[in-house]
Amino acid sequence: MEKFRDFLIEYRGAIIGGIIAIILLIFQIYKFLVGCLIILAGIFVGNYVQRNKETVKEKIQKILDRW
Repeated sequence: MEKFRDFLIEYRGAIIGGIIAIILLIFQIYKFLVGCLIILAGIFVGNYVQRNKETVKEKIQKILDRW
C-alpha cells in the first residue's frame, strides 16, 4: 500500500492530466479548444506579420526564389 501511495504522490500531475483529458474527450470539448487554439494562432501570426512586414516580405521572397 505504501508503494501505491508513493506512486500516486509522484505521478499525481500526470494522473490529473489524464483524467482531464478523458473528461475532455467524453464531452468533446477538445473540438472547442482546438478551434480556440487555431484562432489564437491566427491572431499571433497576423500581429507578427503586421509588426514585421519588411522581414516577412524578405523571408517570403527568399522562399519563392528557391522555387
